[in-house]
Amino acid sequence: MANVCSAGLDIGFASLNYLQIGFLGVVQGITELLPISSTAHMRIVPAMLGWHDPGSAFSAAMQLAALAAVVSYFWKDVRAVTGGSVSAYRRRDFNDPMFRLAVAIILATIPIGIAGLALSHVLNACGSPLRSLTVIGYSCIGMAILLALAELICKHRRSVDQMRLRDALIVGLAQVGALIPGVSRSGSTLTAALFLNFRREEAARFSFLLGLPAIALAGLKELAVLLHAHIPLEAWGVLLFGLVVASISAFAAIWGLMKFLERFSTWPFIVYRAVLGVFLLWAVSRGILQ
Repeated sequence: MANVCSAGLDIGFASLNYLQIGFLGVVQGITELLPISSTAHMRIVPAMLGWHDPGSAFSAAMQLAALAAVVSYFWKDVRAVTGGSVSAYRRRDFNDPMFRLAVAIILATIPIGIAGLALSHVLNACGSPLRSLTVIGYSCIGMAILLALAELICKHRRSVDQMRLRDALIVGLAQVGALIPGVSRSGSTLTAALFLNFRREEAARFSFLLGLPAIALAGLKELAVLLHAHIPLEAWGVLLFGLVVASISAFAAIWGLMKFLERFSTWPFIVYRAVLGVFLLWAVSRGILQ
């Protein structure tokens, strides 16, 4: 279960074969966009199967798969925001809903952009303490508690059309928590949107749209880092294969989540996160997982 490093970068995926990467791509794609933490599953699944940890670089690069899935699923929204905001700017109509949403998306990206740059030397380093199973376990439990509170005390009546810039900033600040493995970007932003009384499916839509720049920047930054690390050509092959598989599974995950939240609450995810966190802490304390 040793890490594989190149220029100090955690690239455990380079030691895995196509079958292993394909399986992990499915897991990564599904868990990346559900509020259950992809990082937690990228640590647990390989550990349970006796495989190398694919590493933080793999998880970060897989953001591009999430980006492809989100843009594909919300293409009408993406096109409307892009075209509408440009048109509104030309008209100098700064109260246009699409222009305000575009500004909100940019505003929400600033906090995680600053924090990501400040912590970049720690997040993807080999043997990063942030990727310990103990940290992930406590993060899973903490987010389960917050998501439960959002379900219990909030009214869930608002839509994205009622979004204010203050809402975007709050969700953007919550997104910074996703830098801690186990928190989950979709989990932290969905929870924040629920606390702001957005309807569940609207909270998810709000979360995905506001997260687009952050997802894109994280994936592209990691791609640039990998290019400068001069990793083997074979590693690029398995990474590309993982991206394709993860993109397909991520799209399926978004479709399923949106359909689910139209009818049900997030309690299944709350219970799952809590059980997962407790299991991780128990397994670490017993020496079953390390």
